[in-house]
This record gives sequence, C-alpha cells and structure tokens, in this order.
Amino acid sequence: MIYKAFKMKIKPGTEQEYERRHNLLWPEMKDMIHEYGGKNYSIYLDPPTLTLFAYIEIEDEDRWSESADTKINRKWWDYMADIMVTNEDHSPVCEDLKPVFHLD
Repeated sequence: MIYKAFKMKIKPGTEQEYERRHNLLWPEMKDMIHEYGGKNYSIYLDPPTLTLFAYIEIEDEDRWSESADTKINRKWWDYMADIMVTNEDHSPVCEDLKPVFHLD
C-alpha cells in the first residue's frame, strides 16, 4: 500500500459548498477512485488558510495517475473549478507532501 498526502486550496467563501459537494459525491466518482486503486480517502480543511489536506491510500502510483484522464474525473474537475484554485485544465493546483512519519 502506498500512502499519499497532498494539499490544495479553495476560494474564499466556498467552504460550505466544497463540503456539500463532497457529501454528495457522485457514485461514478466513488467507483472510479476504487477502480484505480484508491481507498481510505480523507480531505481536511484548514479554515484560516483555506488549505485542503488530502490523504489517500493507493495500490500503484502509475495506475492511480491514470485516473486523472478518466471522463468522470475530468467532469469532476470541471464541476469543482469554480470553488477551487485550479490549473488551466481545471485540475486542482496540487502539491504532494513529503512523508516524514508513519505508525501503523
């Protein structure tokens, strides 16, 4: 199992909408995450900075990276682009975090 953590940002005033959309996560999106080896996915918000901290466990880095090009993932990025800091293709600006400690 590979443990991944990364951070993203949301736009000011979108905290509740971001949470609402994730509480209603599309079944197709959930299926895609599992199909590409993702599980135990959590996202946390640091309200003062509007920084999102995400954690996911994946089976294979190459397989997981392929999920970015799925139709459902691209649709999700487009859906979220109005409330997140994104790149030109609507993918979230995302910075991987360096692991420094893990305890099972």
